[in-house]
Amino acid sequence: MSERITIKSQREIEAMKAAGAVVRDTLLLLEKSAAVGVTTEELNRIADDYIRSCGAIPSFLNYEGYPKSICTSVNEQVVHGIPGGYKLKDGDILSVDVGAILNGYHGDAARTILIGNVKEEVKKLVEVTRECFFKGIEQAVAGNHIADISAAVEACAKEHGYGVVRDLVGHGIGTHMHEPPEVPNFADRARGRGPRLYPGMTIAVEPMINLGTADVAVLKDGWTVVTRDAKPSAHYENTIAITTGKPEILTL
Repeated sequence: MSERITIKSQREIEAMKAAGAVVRDTLLLLEKSAAVGVTTEELNRIADDYIRSCGAIPSFLNYEGYPKSICTSVNEQVVHGIPGGYKLKDGDILSVDVGAILNGYHGDAARTILIGNVKEEVKKLVEVTRECFFKGIEQAVAGNHIADISAAVEACAKEHGYGVVRDLVGHGIGTHMHEPPEVPNFADRARGRGPRLYPGMTIAVEPMINLGTADVAVLKDGWTVVTRDAKPSAHYENTIAITTGKPEILTL
């Protein structure tokens, strides 16, 4: 992670928007491709092929040793699930996290996809997680603080009785995939309001919301994060730019 918050020029934001478009279209392709019987490794190959066909590089591949091009997290897996031989089943939910580097700039976004006939309570979790993102970015305006985004995400989730993951947070993004500042999905009162938001800041806001407890654990593979109570988790993320008005979503 680079050491300071960087303010991007309009040219840099346009470059990030181009990377974001690759991520957006990869996610749309994965949403069409994910179905009962498809393996998560097949989805990884589809994503890798598409990202490279756009002249971009998968951000995640070999990042700190991560072995695949996307993350595929099923049901109680929160994030960082490694694609492999798992065949998607009717009723699963699949969180896919995609990053791409294009001309030196990163885009990063995630979606949770419904596979077949998903239980109503789990569908609601996925819908509310998306809603948490949009509630959060209502506060992503110049002059506000990171904590204003965090508090709005947390309030939306807690209104429905969901657990808000505290061990993982959103982040700044630009020429590095992870840059300052951290963007928690909860109000960290011990650390105050966090950095002030200025036009030209680019951040990844990514609610990770659990049906049950907020507590998580990491599997023996050293990557896959799961809920401690084995209840489902959903993930929704976009890269955004702070402007003089409403934030601009660079991956939609």
